Amino acid sequence: MSVKRAAVIYNPTKISRDRLQPVVLAYEKQFGWAPSHWYQTGADDAGRGAAEAALQGAASVIVVAGGDGTVRTVAATIYESGTPLALVPVGTGNLLARNLGIPLNDVRGAIGAAFGNNTRAIDLAVADLENPHRQQHSEVFLVMAGIGLDAEMANNTSAVAKKYLGWLAYVTPIARSIITNRLFQVDYRIDGGHVRSSHAHTVIVGNCGTLTGNMLLLPSAVVDDGLLDVVMLRPRRRIGWAGIGTRLTLQGVGSRTRFGRRIVQLAPDLKALAYAQGERFEARFETPHDVELDGDGLGSICRVRITLRSRALTICMPDTNEPPNQSNNIQGT
Repeated sequence: MSVKRAAVIYNPTKISRDRLQPVVLAYEKQFGWAPSHWYQTGADDAGRGAAEAALQGAASVIVVAGGDGTVRTVAATIYESGTPLALVPVGTGNLLARNLGIPLNDVRGAIGAAFGNNTRAIDLAVADLENPHRQQHSEVFLVMAGIGLDAEMANNTSAVAKKYLGWLAYVTPIARSIITNRLFQVDYRIDGGHVRSSHAHTVIVGNCGTLTGNMLLLPSAVVDDGLLDVVMLRPRRRIGWAGIGTRLTLQGVGSRTRFGRRIVQLAPDLKALAYAQGERFEARFETPHDVELDGDGLGSICRVRITLRSRALTICMPDTNEPPNQSNNIQGT
């Protein structure tokens, strides 16, 4: 039987190799794996080249240490290979890890998942984008696609600000957008149905529902249910944003208990939030609007088509039965 080997892809702006390597070495020794191959992302490679090299090296599992953007790039490259992906969430939002219940501050536990046998197959979305020049290209995402305000924040918030301020970096663009409160027209259809028209401030198509701060944007979203969840944020006045914030917080808090979920179900619908579900989402816009996928700003588009690949990506999950700092002398934070 061939010896297993991991590949580690890490974003050096988020975490150093020196912090990761001792933990990886300890697990290699414990489980009898061959030395891991190491790949670093950079300004000229967000992870695609590293992922391709990892596949060529016949990795048994790929560990990716970075934020949602790094995870998205690596996943887009490897998902058709069937190679499992282990997440070490060290980005700003880490939304995929949050929605999967992977601890955010446990490097040792996150790396340990790569050497275990607990996996989960999750859905993956493919977005076919058309820019104002009618040029088309396809991108993959795992968490959410945002058009409008959500994408403007991603496109207008610098990497330096996010690194040093975290989510506080988004305060200024959020405030600016709420003050202007511009709605745009969107013509859309779901699963090939009738074309509908609406006005929205933001359109979100998601595979996951929870944001930072435990705010629940898409309460019906499940990462492996074979469905896309859509929400249009369409407050008519600035005060409507307060209602949206309150509802998202209530949904997040309520989702923790059966009683809370019941309260949320009984709450009246909020006109500023319009929800839908389906396997395919298509939309066109009268004027170009910014788009982001998993936090990566991708410029402006005038048309989008999003389809789902059901359970197309295998994620290594931490062993929930493993006690903290088990007696294998593996250290890490």
